[in-house]
Amino acid sequence: MKKLVVASENKGKLKEIKEILKDKYEVVSMGEMGYNQEIVEDGETFFENALIKAKTVATALNMDALADDSGLCVEALDGAPGVYSARYAGGHGDDKANRDLLLKNLEGKECRKAKFVSSIVLVKADGSVVEGLGETHGTIGFKEEGTNGFGYDCIFISDDLGKSFGLASDEEKNKVSHRYRGLIDLLSRL
Repeated sequence: MKKLVVASENKGKLKEIKEILKDKYEVVSMGEMGYNQEIVEDGETFFENALIKAKTVATALNMDALADDSGLCVEALDGAPGVYSARYAGGHGDDKANRDLLLKNLEGKECRKAKFVSSIVLVKADGSVVEGLGETHGTIGFKEEGTNGFGYDCIFISDDLGKSFGLASDEEKNKVSHRYRGLIDLLSRL
């Protein structure tokens, strides 16, 4: 089975990608392949950030590298937190602080429609680029529900599932998530 390095050390993201691609690739993190440098994500779009990560790792390791840049876009907040989803409250990866700030910013707002967006980019060792895009729609709940998943999962109520991703099993989420749809879109282009 072909090895595919993912330009990430996010345990939740890696777990999902490994599960979704388990029949096609041996998925490994960039750290497992010996790349441990921080990658500055200074793009203005999910695609730009995914491309920066994938290109950096593909070049450094001279092998195909996949990156996912994804986030939550809330209609009433003009698409925020968007590309800043992981650092919405200031520090990178403080999921609880990010959720708390989002819920605070939605106080008094009637529209709670939201979507998760995932840009998946594969940069091949030869420098060619393939992109996949996935979205999943829902609403933001008023409180945390469930402990599964990561990030905003416990406040995102999936239109497909009728419950929060925090209450969904990994199998349920991985059939409708933005990351699943982005990976399937990418695979269809290979």
